[in-house]
Amino acid sequence: MSKIIQMILSGIFFTFILDFFLFLGLKLNYIDAHQIDIYYNAFFAYNQSIVLFVLFALVIGFIVMYADTRLAVITVGTLFIMVFATLIPSVGSALGSFLFMKKGITVATDRFTYHGDLLYSGRKKVWFYDLELKKVIILDKNKIQGEY
Repeated sequence: MSKIIQMILSGIFFTFILDFFLFLGLKLNYIDAHQIDIYYNAFFAYNQSIVLFVLFALVIGFIVMYADTRLAVITVGTLFIMVFATLIPSVGSALGSFLFMKKGITVATDRFTYHGDLLYSGRKKVWFYDLELKKVIILDKNKIQGEY
């Protein structure tokens, strides 16, 4: 029984470190680069997938505890290299664009219609780059009437 608990705890530990650096790279190279005003803690919490976290924690914990030591080092090392790659500006920006950006959409409010790229959608606000104005517009989610 204690081996299973060790597996779960080690999986949570390694997954949390991987998760932290993944979101750090996205925050530095995508969120901050587009001047999106959101704190790291809120960004980390709002975009967390508990299902993926638990899945990765169990798989990584199993590999660390039960797999061959060589396979565990190679697997966990590869995951760390992939996650630390988001600290490279071009990689972090590309991954952030893939995860958060919607290109070429039109957003309508009660007064205006904007055409451009949705940079990030938070809990209460949306950061939208308008192609006509050539600047980032912050819209309240409750005032958006349609997105198409």
